[in-house]
Amino acid sequence: MFNELLWLVEILANFMLIILAYRLFGKWGLIMWIPVSTIIANIQVVQTIQLFGFSATLGNVVYATSFLITDILSENYGKKEAKKAVWIGFYSLISMTLLMNLVLFFQPLDGDEFSGVTHHSLSTIFNLMPRIALASLTAYVISQRHDVWAFHFWKARFPDDSQLWLRNNLSTMVSQLFDSAVFVLIAFWGVFETKVLLEILLTTYLLKWLVAAADTPFVYWAKSIHRKGSFMLK
Repeated sequence: MFNELLWLVEILANFMLIILAYRLFGKWGLIMWIPVSTIIANIQVVQTIQLFGFSATLGNVVYATSFLITDILSENYGKKEAKKAVWIGFYSLISMTLLMNLVLFFQPLDGDEFSGVTHHSLSTIFNLMPRIALASLTAYVISQRHDVWAFHFWKARFPDDSQLWLRNNLSTMVSQLFDSAVFVLIAFWGVFETKVLLEILLTTYLLKWLVAAADTPFVYWAKSIHRKGSFMLK
């Protein structure tokens, strides 16, 4: 049960860091979290774990929070700001992939055992990045663009503040299905056997779905912060 407990702690830590970023920096605190979440998620995703008895990848929690960010931005600042955040995340992921793969061409210092170990470790993680990044970029653009569109689609039909939970969950849960399917098929097709691939796909979506359900109180919290304008660093 250690992994499961740690997973719950990770969810809470991510949500609280987002709220803190919003309290400190306002809108730019939310936008800042988008590249943070996409970069961290694409590093974490190379490790598979067992969670609730199934095969899963790390990175699901922090990546799922990017949908929370775009929903908060859509609700509080409008579609234009949410779209801007999506493209900032896209740019940050491309930049990380290019720069980290460029670093791998450098030769480690001869005779320095530590340098050799670190170079090998970086290669182990970031040699996978082009395929992971392609999968992530494709899934990210499709799912996030859909999320922004769907949020405003449902907001036009459920405009009351009391219905915020509904438009948040309806937009996010469908978007995350697109994201999970596209990412897993591009990133891991041919890497894992079909049974494991399906497990990863189902658990990836289920875990993101649970994060989406759990983030609802934090959407309302962010709405309250926005109304009060209670930002610490104005």
